[in-house]
Amino acid sequence: MLALTRRSAMLSAVAAALLPGAEARAQAPHFSNYGRAPEFVGISHWLNSPPLTMAGLRGKVVLIDFWTYSCINCLRTLPYVTKWYDTYKDKGFVVVGVHTPEFAFEHLTANVQRAIKRFGIHYPVAQDNSYATWQAYSNEYWPAEYLVNQKGEIVLEHFGEGRYSEMENAIRSLLALNATMPADNGMNLSGIGSPEMYFGLARVAMLGSPEQPHPGEANYTAPAHLPLNQFALVGAWNLSNEKATLAKDGGSVQLHFHSAKVYMVASSPTPVTLSITVDGKPQKPVTVQQSQLYTLFNSSDYSDHMLTLTVPKAGFQAFTFTFG
Repeated sequence: MLALTRRSAMLSAVAAALLPGAEARAQAPHFSNYGRAPEFVGISHWLNSPPLTMAGLRGKVVLIDFWTYSCINCLRTLPYVTKWYDTYKDKGFVVVGVHTPEFAFEHLTANVQRAIKRFGIHYPVAQDNSYATWQAYSNEYWPAEYLVNQKGEIVLEHFGEGRYSEMENAIRSLLALNATMPADNGMNLSGIGSPEMYFGLARVAMLGSPEQPHPGEANYTAPAHLPLNQFALVGAWNLSNEKATLAKDGGSVQLHFHSAKVYMVASSPTPVTLSITVDGKPQKPVTVQQSQLYTLFNSSDYSDHMLTLTVPKAGFQAFTFTFG
């Protein structure tokens, strides 16, 4: 379900950006009453803040932002959220980032702290490792935003990327700041023709290697033809529910995709430098160690491409491909 929700959030943002008149509508907030905002429950750690409660935040305008630090859709949203906080924090506005992890490494407080520092997040972040607050909000998406008025009522919901000016104008309206911000729907993602792809057995669906994926170590070989929106493992790989781990030195991954940018969630117990070619042309090498999102290919060419990732050292772990 989680793979579908993250992808669905991205597609909804793309569709919204393409609707006629979307930019004009984005300027004017449309408030509804979705009821009382649930309390924060099951929070394992509070970062950048002592523990908070919705009752204690009564009288403030509060943005609840569900995110996780390896999600590319969340990362493209973060600059807007951090800007809103920095701009309006002294005017009665609070952001609470509810970090609800997808992968095991995202449960680690040290990893979340590094991400907070890397992305310049100054607002409170609640670690929702047990999904208790996620479930209290009946949330299904990364990212997801719930805007709460001074009475503690949710008055605006938004799932996925885009509609940034609408959200900022809603914040300004609740704060009694009347100036209207210009329309900003964020990136146009309509050129992306590849979905998120998972390496773990729990959700792997696009493995183009001739061998069937199964738990444990196995040797995988390159296919004679790799269809669009599939990837192939080459070499000795150990597959588990969340990831594929290179079991012996000297492996590779082939990817046939339609987009201009490729990202990978990956990690390695020791630094490993990946060699990358796209359509046979060498790209800038990428060194992987910490568990996070890495950029493998960054261009403006939204078309079909073939990427080959060469991994020299065993221990490298691959979780997902995402696109931009």
